[in-house]
Order: sequence, then structure tokens, then C-alpha cells
Amino acid sequence: MLTSPPNLLTLVRIGLIPVLVGLFFVDGAWARWLACAVYTIAASTDYLDGWLARNLDQHSRFGRWLDPVADKLLVAATVLMLVAFDRAPVLPALVILMREITISGLREYLAEARLVLPVSRLAKWKTAVQMTALGFLIVGDSGPAWLFVPEIGFWGLWLAAILTIVTGWDYLRRSVGHMLAERAANRLQTARGVSPTS
Repeated sequence: MLTSPPNLLTLVRIGLIPVLVGLFFVDGAWARWLACAVYTIAASTDYLDGWLARNLDQHSRFGRWLDPVADKLLVAATVLMLVAFDRAPVLPALVILMREITISGLREYLAEARLVLPVSRLAKWKTAVQMTALGFLIVGDSGPAWLFVPEIGFWGLWLAAILTIVTGWDYLRRSVGHMLAERAANRLQTARGVSPTS
């Protein structure tokens, strides 16, 4: 249901992305802090919509599709803008974007096979580190000097990239395992004269 509270929050997350992107083109420390606030609100809706979906028992196929799409749009837009404005290192940003694209493709394949892989605890930590690092990078050198905001964002993004490689490899390994198991099962059914789709 499009108008359910979880889906509305997800749509809010998507709607905040153009606002966030627009603030990158505004000069001034206040614009960076406002962009960080917008980003933080958008990122927070990811937790809130999941919490609402569980507690209100309002799960839907549309919501399961829209939520990860919104996440990836937010991350991709933020990373691309930070790199474009020379406020984030290119290599870890590229690793993060490539992982998002790869995992999206794998999830699409697994969804067709009606397989769901649970998110690992390390993947949740990766997301937390990544989101935090992006927030620091948005503020950049507009933050207080004593807090080392750009440095925390820089090294945080590198740590997120390393965790991205580790968790991405784990997801790929588990996905391939499911694919091979499904293929073997289909071959066995074919050998027995049973249609795999029956």
C-alpha cells in the first residue's frame, strides 16, 4: 500500500535527495550543516520505516522493493556529490557504488528464485560506518577544527569501503551457493523427468 506509514517514510527519504543535492551548490557553512541535517533525517527514515513495518505489521511487496531502492539512491547521490565537489576520496566511493550495483543485481536474481539472504551483523556495521562517514564528509571543513571532521569522514569512508568488500564478498559467496544449489536441484528434477517449474 503506497500510503502506509512505512512507505510514506521511504518516499520522504527519496524526496529529500533533491534537497540534499541542491544544498551542495549553496556556499556557506550553514548550507553544509543544513545538508548534513537533511541527510541525517533521510538516513534515519531507513530505520523508522522498518520499525513501523514490523510493529504495525504493514509489510508489502512494494515496500520491500522501494526501501532498498531509496537507500541506494540516497547513498549514490551523496557519494557522487561529495566526489564531484572534491570532498571525498574517489577509490572508496567507487568501491561502495560498485558494491551497491552488484548486490542489487544479485538481490533481483534471488528474488526471482524466491530466496532471501538475511543481512549479516557485519553488513549492519558497514552501513552504520558508511552513513556516519558520509555525514562527516558533508560537513567537511565547516566543522570545528578540534573535532577533525574531514579526517574522520575520510578514514571512515575508507573503513566503510573495506567492510563493503568483505560483506560484498560474503553476500556474493552465499548467493552463488544458492544459485548452484538451485541449479543442481533443477538438474536432478530434470533427470527424474520432473519439470523444475512444476
